[in-house]
Amino acid sequence: MINALGLLKRRRFLPLFSTQFLGAFNDNLFKNAMVLFVVYGVFNDEASETLFSAVATGLFILPFFLLSALAGQLADTRDKAMIIRIVKFCEILIMAVGGAGLVFTEATAVSPEGRISPADTGIWNDTQRDAWKRIVDFVHAGSDAKIAMQIGHAGRKGSTRLAWDGIDLPLDEGNWPLISASPLPYIDGVSQTPREMTRADMGRVKDDFVQAARRAAEAGFDWLELHCAHGYLLSSFISPLTNQRTDEYGGSLENRLRYPLEVFRAVRAVWPDARPMSVRISAHDWVEGGITPDDAVQIARAFKAAGADLIDCSSGQVSKAEKPVYGRMFQTPFADRVRNEAGIPTIAVGAIFEADHVNSIIASGRADLCALARPHLADPFWTLHEAAKIGYKDLPWPAQYYAGKRQYETNLERAAAYAQQIGK
Repeated sequence: MINALGLLKRRRFLPLFSTQFLGAFNDNLFKNAMVLFVVYGVFNDEASETLFSAVATGLFILPFFLLSALAGQLADTRDKAMIIRIVKFCEILIMAVGGAGLVFTEATAVSPEGRISPADTGIWNDTQRDAWKRIVDFVHAGSDAKIAMQIGHAGRKGSTRLAWDGIDLPLDEGNWPLISASPLPYIDGVSQTPREMTRADMGRVKDDFVQAARRAAEAGFDWLELHCAHGYLLSSFISPLTNQRTDEYGGSLENRLRYPLEVFRAVRAVWPDARPMSVRISAHDWVEGGITPDDAVQIARAFKAAGADLIDCSSGQVSKAEKPVYGRMFQTPFADRVRNEAGIPTIAVGAIFEADHVNSIIASGRADLCALARPHLADPFWTLHEAAKIGYKDLPWPAQYYAGKRQYETNLERAAAYAQQIGK
């Protein structure tokens, strides 16, 4: 097994320029595909004496936005407005002005019928591969950042509207047939009912994953993640809530893991040995009779034995009956148990929103990486701002932004001095 964290040992950031990147969207390369970027930031400076420096491989996740390029055409004025917004965000965010170290494409469909919505990004053909390669080449040429791809299949949660048009609700028209471990709709009386997968389906979908992974490698991605969480296709086999099969792919946890592990091994076989591969799991279904943290440890051990380098520990979204217990860092205990009981590096995610949260998780050995989402939606410069707030001044800013860096740090110093003065 390789040291997957070795990819993130150096501080990286993308300089601010955009002509090559913007050019990638002007030539019909993204036919029938959308692009969703997730940006990660890495803290690493061994010289610092602050706890901030303890996050030698701390990873922060930044959800991006959707870029519509259906057959290279803008469908309507709403799409045009979205493109304008995305271009602006591309110029600032994707080039890691806010401290990014890894660009991560999330939920990239392995087939058209594997999409969650019509807007999903995909890598099921060579045209898409070539388009992704231009993005990958841009990132590599313009920075030290790494870029990763997450591949998945929606299963019974596919053929739905865009989240902001009615999350998890089926399309009004243009629906496609769904498949899953068992013929159970996600929302009773609302969602489409999927067809139970046959052995022929399993072979075809496994090959879709393999071909997607092969294309991702050819496009030059540095990292691959297999999505086995949140009730999507592979997750639907793992959870007893969604898998009611009576063949060798149902019943015990070992049987329910059989197909996801078959897919993982097939993908791992074509993914280059020198590049990391992680697996995202739902470590808790939050429903009685569903997956528990105890099960998550067993699941992680199975994927570790099959060759996984990391386990991305999320939870829930498998059943609408779920009753999660939210709170600060509420999913970190899952990453902690998997890391320390299964003996595999983990990614902690969920309600992690301060640098102190990240530092405490990493320094205490509860996870190897931390993923943040909502804080970056509110503040694309979260990484740089958090560094300044805790007095860490050695994190590099782009040269064009150094005047802003100094002003931000000065304002924080003044605020601290004023607070100390009125507190006397």
